[in-house]
This record gives sequence, structure tokens and C-alpha cells, in this order.
Amino acid sequence: MIKTVIPLLLWFILLGSSQAETYVYMEQDGTRWITDRVLDPSRFTFINKYGRPSAASSCKGMTETLLEQRANPLMPLVKRYAAESKLDPYLVKAVLRIESCFDIRAVSRAGAQGLMQLMPATAKSYKVDDPFDAKQNLRAGTQHLRDLLDKYRNNLTLALAAYNAGAHNVLKYNGVPPFRETQNYVKKVLHTFERYKSRTTQLGTN
Repeated sequence: MIKTVIPLLLWFILLGSSQAETYVYMEQDGTRWITDRVLDPSRFTFINKYGRPSAASSCKGMTETLLEQRANPLMPLVKRYAAESKLDPYLVKAVLRIESCFDIRAVSRAGAQGLMQLMPATAKSYKVDDPFDAKQNLRAGTQHLRDLLDKYRNNLTLALAAYNAGAHNVLKYNGVPPFRETQNYVKKVLHTFERYKSRTTQLGTN
């Protein structure tokens, strides 16, 4: 929670890097509060609420054409960070497609953020200051996926399962966890990855 008397323009900069929902309140002396919690209405006057789209809403109504329009500006960064992490860029693109539909502002119900839907603890472990910054998000997300592939000896199915459900669940169930969401996630990413690779081969491009 931030207590602030800063100008309105700076509020919006702060709000732009906030969690899924951000509330603005004012005290009787005019001091404004930026917080992710609902405050006592007897002490604070509600001003406004801001939020980011959920990952699910980011995909709503998106056609393949619209998805490609979102993806294309990101591809130079995708290729850069995929190369740094020794990943196929179309694997990274597939993860982005399933995680966020290429929406840098996406936030899941569980609190995962940005293009590669980094959980706050994961973002922190990879020294991400702003999970909604495309460069930071892609750098951390690709490094995390590379680390998981190394952990599971390049078993992509297990790496994706751990990316979605956590390595602790892969260990607990000795394989892909029996969660419908995780099982569907792995299938979708693998299918999308193969589709992107096939499309690239058919077009004769790299």
C-alpha cells in the first residue's frame, strides 16, 4: 500500500505497474492512498479502482489474425531471449500464446503476470523489477523455462508441467500432475508449438 501526495500523472505510472486491482482513496486531509486492498469507508473516501485484464479476458474474441498482429512486434525480443536461453523461439511463442495471448498486461486469478505469466516469487527469483515490461518478462520467463528443461533433462512435457503447476507438483506426482488445467496446458503448448513450426516450414522461413 502506498501513501502518496504525488501528482496525478505519476499515480498512473505507478498504477501501470501494479497488481491486478488497485484502489485509490483519499483521507480527510487530502492525502491519497494507492492500495491493493479495500479500506475502511469511515476513514477513507473511495476515488477510483484500476485493474489489468485477466489472462482469460486477454484471449477473449481473439482470432488468429489478431493474435499474429499482437505477436509480430514481440518476435524480435522473443528471438533474442530464446537464443540467449537456447530455446526454440517458436516454443517461446507457443508459451506466450497459451499463457497470455501475447498481452503484456495479462494477470491470472492466481496472480501470474505479463507475457509469460510469471508468478511474483518466480519474477523475484529472476530479478524482475517490472513483470509488465516485455524485456524483463521474456528474459525471466525464458530463463525459467530453460532451467526447467535442464532440470528435467530436456523433457519438454515435464518442463511445461512444472512451468504451469510448479516443480513441487511434478515431483509429488512423479510426472505431469493430475490437474486438468495442467494437462490441458501441456497439450495446448505442444500442439501450438508444432503448429508454429509446421507453418514456418511450409512458408520456407526461419
